[in-house]
Amino acid sequence: MKIKQSLLSGLFLALALTIGTAGTLVDLKLAGDWKVVVTVNEPHARTKTVRVSPPEIVNVVAEKHASLPVFNPNAGGWAKGAQLSGVRAQETTTPYLLDPASLVLRAGPKRDSLVLRRGQDYEADLDWGTIGRCPQSALKEGQPAFASYRFARLRIDALVQTRGGRIVLRQGEPRSAAPLPPNIKQDERHLANIWLPGRLERLGPEHLFPVLESAYPEPPKPNPSPAERLLPRTIRKLQSGERLRVLAWGDSVTVGTYVPDWERNRWQEQFVARLKTRYPQANIELLTEAWGGRNTGTYLAEPPGSEHNYREKVLATKPDLIVSEFVNDAGLNPAQVNERYGKLLADFLGIGAEWVILTPHYVRPEWMGLSRERDVDDDPRPYVAGLRQFAAANNVALADASRRYGRLWRQGIPYSTLMLNSINHPDARGMKLFADALMELLP
Repeated sequence: MKIKQSLLSGLFLALALTIGTAGTLVDLKLAGDWKVVVTVNEPHARTKTVRVSPPEIVNVVAEKHASLPVFNPNAGGWAKGAQLSGVRAQETTTPYLLDPASLVLRAGPKRDSLVLRRGQDYEADLDWGTIGRCPQSALKEGQPAFASYRFARLRIDALVQTRGGRIVLRQGEPRSAAPLPPNIKQDERHLANIWLPGRLERLGPEHLFPVLESAYPEPPKPNPSPAERLLPRTIRKLQSGERLRVLAWGDSVTVGTYVPDWERNRWQEQFVARLKTRYPQANIELLTEAWGGRNTGTYLAEPPGSEHNYREKVLATKPDLIVSEFVNDAGLNPAQVNERYGKLLADFLGIGAEWVILTPHYVRPEWMGLSRERDVDDDPRPYVAGLRQFAAANNVALADASRRYGRLWRQGIPYSTLMLNSINHPDARGMKLFADALMELLP
């Protein structure tokens, strides 16, 4: 377990051992390293102490890597070398699952094979679980290496009240990324989730997620709606059946082909499908222009003839509606948002296009300056504040997906469990939150 996790748990424990407030369905209180006292407040007070099983430690012996690349200390942790398969997420690894003291690398599969020396034969990122050769290594290029190590996986357990009133703890399936909570039957009450983010010495309050709301509280629809005020041509075309050309413009989240069944599950496909349901006569042409790992600045800097030249691939397509998603713009501050997005707005107005800005999803907590996944309603990123200010000041439609991500904890969901790569690639559930935010704009 990481030291900072231990310190954080201790701090939370010192401040509060009870999760839940008066009037909530359930109160949770830690009663030991792995015990939770569950009190259901309605219809009749009922209390039960449950024991949560610690994360299972998986032991891997002589995992074969046919060839190790040279270790790259300047890459992201998941890309510094070969990925240990036990901690692998979709295209990355999940950090802090590997027991760093357990890693042993040998030149052969047997216990008496040559033990390779870290710092001389190989190097490793022990947080992210990647390994690579050193230039002076006894392990030659193309020579296999065999890794033995221990790791834990992610898990979500559910506290449930059955139809008969019993309080039960239902264990989730451990996964190295994007774990799902157990199924809840239709006649059961979902009280809370217990979040086990890999290796843990003990539970802390930051791992207890009472279900405070069953879904995002959709705000009342203003009259006129945001789309009627800010996207009048889009609404008119949806209602009339005249062709509406929609351009989804963004980064890897808009590329979205990492999502299973992506032709239906990307945010833009979900959005268009729901538009067609709401407006059966709608004639929508969906275009996608997206570039993984890039941002609006990268697009603007691409020369003519480039595969992702902004003027040729965004403006020249003459969309009626542009919906932009750029989590990779999150390094911008409000002043930079105003400058950069002001230029985009002038360009879009120049081609007669209407614009919806999607605020980004939440990413790894430490990347956002967060120390937990509970109590995170307010997005701390200056970029998001800048988007909200820019949209309000310039009469641009804003689909605020960030607010929906910030409230997932209230539904018992640690938001990182929606990330297929454990970093920033939302699954189909996460893509739905973008579509939900877009549909909120419509009458």
